[in-house]
Amino acid sequence: MLRVVPFEMGNASMKQLLGGKGANLAEMTRVGLPVPPGFTITTDVCRAYYAAGGTMPEGLFPEVQEAMRRLEQAKGERFGDTERPLLVSVRSGSVTSMPGMMDTILNLGLNDETVEGLARSTGDARFAYDCYRRLIQMFGNVVFDLEGYHFEFLLQRMKQRLGVESDHQVTAEGWLSLIGEYQGIILKYAGRAFPQQVDEQLELAVEAVFRSWNNHRAQIYRNIHRIPDEQGTAVNIQSMVFGNMGADCGTGVVFTRNPSTGERTLYGEFLMNAQGEDVVAGVRTPKPIVKLQEEQPEAYGQLIAAAQKLEGHYRDMQDIEFTVERGKLYLLQTRSGKRTAQAAVRLAVAFVGEGVITREEAIQRIEPFHLDQLLHRAIDPSCRPDVLASGLPASPGAAAGQAVFDADTAEAWARAGKKVILVRSETTPEDIHGVLAAEGVLTSRGGMTSHAAVVARGMGKPCVCGCEAIRLGERAFEVAQADQVAATIAEGEWISIDGATGRVIRGVVQLREPELTAELEQLLSWADEIRRLAVYTNADTPEDAAKARGFGAEGIGLCRTEHMFMSPDRIPVVRGMILAERPEERAEALRELLPMQQSDFEGLFRAMDGLPVTIRLLDPPLHEFLPNLEELAVLRSQLTLRQDADEEELQRVERLLRKVRSLHEMNPMLGTRGCRLGLIHPEIYEMQAEAIFRAALHCSEQGIDVRPDIMIPLIGHASELKLMRELVDRAASEALGSRPCPFTYRVGTMIEVPRAAITAASIARHADFFSFGTNDLTQMTLGYSRDDAEGKFLSHYVEHKLLPANPFQVLDQEGVGMLIRWAAGQGRAVKPQLKMGVCGEHGGDKESIFFCHAEGLDYVSCSPYRVPLARIAAAQAALTMAYGEATDHEASAQQHSAYSA
Repeated sequence: MLRVVPFEMGNASMKQLLGGKGANLAEMTRVGLPVPPGFTITTDVCRAYYAAGGTMPEGLFPEVQEAMRRLEQAKGERFGDTERPLLVSVRSGSVTSMPGMMDTILNLGLNDETVEGLARSTGDARFAYDCYRRLIQMFGNVVFDLEGYHFEFLLQRMKQRLGVESDHQVTAEGWLSLIGEYQGIILKYAGRAFPQQVDEQLELAVEAVFRSWNNHRAQIYRNIHRIPDEQGTAVNIQSMVFGNMGADCGTGVVFTRNPSTGERTLYGEFLMNAQGEDVVAGVRTPKPIVKLQEEQPEAYGQLIAAAQKLEGHYRDMQDIEFTVERGKLYLLQTRSGKRTAQAAVRLAVAFVGEGVITREEAIQRIEPFHLDQLLHRAIDPSCRPDVLASGLPASPGAAAGQAVFDADTAEAWARAGKKVILVRSETTPEDIHGVLAAEGVLTSRGGMTSHAAVVARGMGKPCVCGCEAIRLGERAFEVAQADQVAATIAEGEWISIDGATGRVIRGVVQLREPELTAELEQLLSWADEIRRLAVYTNADTPEDAAKARGFGAEGIGLCRTEHMFMSPDRIPVVRGMILAERPEERAEALRELLPMQQSDFEGLFRAMDGLPVTIRLLDPPLHEFLPNLEELAVLRSQLTLRQDADEEELQRVERLLRKVRSLHEMNPMLGTRGCRLGLIHPEIYEMQAEAIFRAALHCSEQGIDVRPDIMIPLIGHASELKLMRELVDRAASEALGSRPCPFTYRVGTMIEVPRAAITAASIARHADFFSFGTNDLTQMTLGYSRDDAEGKFLSHYVEHKLLPANPFQVLDQEGVGMLIRWAAGQGRAVKPQLKMGVCGEHGGDKESIFFCHAEGLDYVSCSPYRVPLARIAAAQAALTMAYGEATDHEASAQQHSAYSA
């Protein structure tokens, strides 16, 4: 097991061992960039630490101390020396980038004696004491798990006492007094003194960073982005450089291109006379990077050169952390920059145009779910919003919600079905669950590289940062204009934010639907040249079908005809059909529904001219169209108790109540629905089939290329499909009469019952296609009621790793996938050309699409807005298999983790 690796002995290929940060520090050192020397404790050690139940491996720290000796020689300083003390940072570094999720400690090596040596060696006591108080605060928070407010309260109180606002205005005496108070906080709440032995500081800090791999926010982040727990984190120990040593010092974060738009321009922020985490923490609003050229032109020139070299070396946009000490630039980190979907697409196409990467690499660099971001809604330009204030446009998109002021409230309200906007002074990693729950994020402080901005961009949520006009109070915020309170927004009031412009708006604004960009169209056209899987859409209306076709859908894989009956003008007709006491009454209702259905199908055929349209016959239980049983019982009781009740009305309600009770089922999802309904009441399916063929004939006569596929739902036995197919074929013959059929139609089934999958060979004899309805197939295979599971126990299962993911979002390949594999093989053994695809929600999930490609299915079908996502994922699946990059779909997802935040 390799445990300690100096930067000069590593390189970028060692990412799994050194973590992303350590590998990149080693690579930058190797190519001669200005990196402060240091070394990495590997991910192997982290895994060993957890395997031993949270015990550091024996013999590790002698190796660490030896590495520290080499570091002392490189720096000409000594760890714990009272004259020229060596100070180091101790930082996490996971394999997959997890910004802000784990812990960092700066200035380690200071104590009551070495701080005096630092003051003497630099000639700046104020700087030395500032570094020491930062160390104590970070150490207390990270190592002893003390809440930050203990320290922040004392800091703000001291500033008020001195009458200053910024940290750099605090005197040496101010910091010295605060150090004593901070040490008192640690003694009081940690039950021990702040350690004065620097070797003890180092041991405690390294273990604390390993421990932070399993903190709550890191676990949430890994669950969101499906990062394996077994990856672990490395620990990087690096000699300190100081951005808070004076006016010619500073710190910043810069992207080699704009991470929001992809524009080819240096993008970032910096603070002069500041240290480390000040920029990303958002505690001060930084300056744009172009201002550095005015304040430190030499350092700016060094930064431009380094940025160009790094982007060229990694062939990608880089996110760089830097420090300027006494006018000299030092690089503390580089990584492939987190980016919005807009930027991801634009950058991929731009790098192809610049000859940096191939089209195939461009496709692989896009995380398909990023395209959900690109299809963001925006504020309709025709509306006149009531703009309260403006901040920095940190993450694009627009959202509306009720204002909430802490992460726990955001999560609780969202669970209750409310839309919320999380409003904070700045977010911290502890707020991640609130950011996840919110529609968008608004902060009063921080810049576009602050925690709130980075995390919101990664999640595809709108974010406005650094909105200094808002002042947060107790469950409300005030909007200040010219030192006057212009408005007050209390918790629960509705606001809107525009992450594209930075506007904060009172109330709910009208949003417009997104459009495909030219760059995305280009990328999708490249994907279409590569992929094998066809991409269909789930659509029930001509409007949805047209939208999906605009997004590149190649047909309708699922039209749920029951959705066509839910409009207010149709419910009474459907209800009359269900409640009919005599066959002729039902026939009359069906005659009324027939032209409605024909019109529906004509609209779909026109929208999908030349493409297949898969129409599923009526599926849900009939009682779903009827009044609520409990409400009817209450109404009957009320009428019975009223002395002036209309007797005829009472009898009508009683008849209705009896009918609804007769149709009531204990488990309706396993009751009279799907083909069972068609077998008991064949006249319903006959009407739908007649409407389909009438519509097809009418459209064909108008020159429309009609390609209907008729899907029989919930087949569990071949005999069911045989009878239903005969019904459909009979309806076709009756509609056509003696005319030759001007179109080709197919009859198939949705495989959603486990028995249908198991007996697929016999079912295939009567089918032209199989459509795997993975929503119901997942429910029935796992024995989970989706509505109950997702609301009660499923999150617990995923959180505790009982399941790798929510099986209703990501296909359960070991269980449901095995049924699909078996059914596909059995079906094609009977009919080699049997058309097969997936039409559940899994049709828009990357891993599930990889599975469908690997199993040789013909298509996936998903909602209209996920069609671009599916086109990209299908191309990635083809590339992955063609180049043998990974057989494990999870490994493939991790390969491009720099784009998946």
